[in-house]
Amino acid sequence: MTGFARWWTETAAALSDVLGLGWILLILLALAAAVALLWTHWSRLRVPRLRLRFRRRRRRPAAEPEKNVDPVLDEAEPDALPDLPAATFLSRADRFAAQGQWAEAVRERLRAVVRLLVDRRVIDHHPGWTVTELASAAGRNAPATDEPLTAAGTIFSDIWYGEKPATEDDDTSMKRLASEVDRAVAGGRVPASRRGGS
Repeated sequence: MTGFARWWTETAAALSDVLGLGWILLILLALAAAVALLWTHWSRLRVPRLRLRFRRRRRRPAAEPEKNVDPVLDEAEPDALPDLPAATFLSRADRFAAQGQWAEAVRERLRAVVRLLVDRRVIDHHPGWTVTELASAAGRNAPATDEPLTAAGTIFSDIWYGEKPATEDDDTSMKRLASEVDRAVAGGRVPASRRGGS
């Protein structure tokens, strides 16, 4: 620190001999103004960037759910039955349920049940028919499945068309109803003459 003070004193004395005290003061004022101008300009450039970063962090929820990226299924009508295996619908239902997206989980479980009935030839798949129409046809072809399918269709319709908020209980009910349908079909309670018919 002493070395800097000595250098400053000697430099100021040398400059005052050459330029005079007035010029030195004028140069120091110009330097101070330039530093202040640069500081202000730098602050204007830096502060908005810091604010933008802060806002981005605040907008992100702490536990943002993963998106189920599947354009074919995500863009399909809720009541449609895309041409995919039942296991795909069940996998999606479980992922939606794990994220608390109960309405989507209910939809995928009903799709899985109807696809299972198509695969087991309880009903024929009619493109353009809704899952609720297909479920009704299955209930007519296999009376043992009518009650659980009607209940599942009601849960689905209340949520997707009646705008009832979906809950975990709805998803649990859909799992139970799907098991009942599966047991009815696997237990041979579907008349052989009706299998494959609609």
